[in-house]
Amino acid sequence: MNSSNEKVIYEGGPANGDLVINLLAGITLIGLPFTFGAIVRALWVRYKITTRRVSVTGGWLGRDKTQVVYNQIAEIRAIPRGLGSYGDMVLVLKDGARLEMRSIPDFREKEDFILEKINNSSSNTINDDSKGFSN
Repeated sequence: MNSSNEKVIYEGGPANGDLVINLLAGITLIGLPFTFGAIVRALWVRYKITTRRVSVTGGWLGRDKTQVVYNQIAEIRAIPRGLGSYGDMVLVLKDGARLEMRSIPDFREKEDFILEKINNSSSNTINDDSKGFSN
């Protein structure tokens, strides 16, 4: 599905710092759920941000794939984690659905790129208020 005019901006898994911090938290009993979550993300979650879409592959053994084109995105929310070296992003779609992306490395750059693509795609949409030939 990769066309000749589609350029890959980021392709890879979650940040390594997320795994390291959560492995250290796993020393305590309270940190074990976070450790297991980080291990599962490191093994099976993959992100791909291109000039045309955002893809997230995840689920059990990486069997689920979600793709979103930029004109479907209404809003992006991001928060830093790991002292700002990585962060979480939630893409809020126009139909109200949400796509969560956890532990994105250099997330500020990716957030800026996605915001630019959202703004470009919203300015390119045609606002057609015509109702047909019976007007």
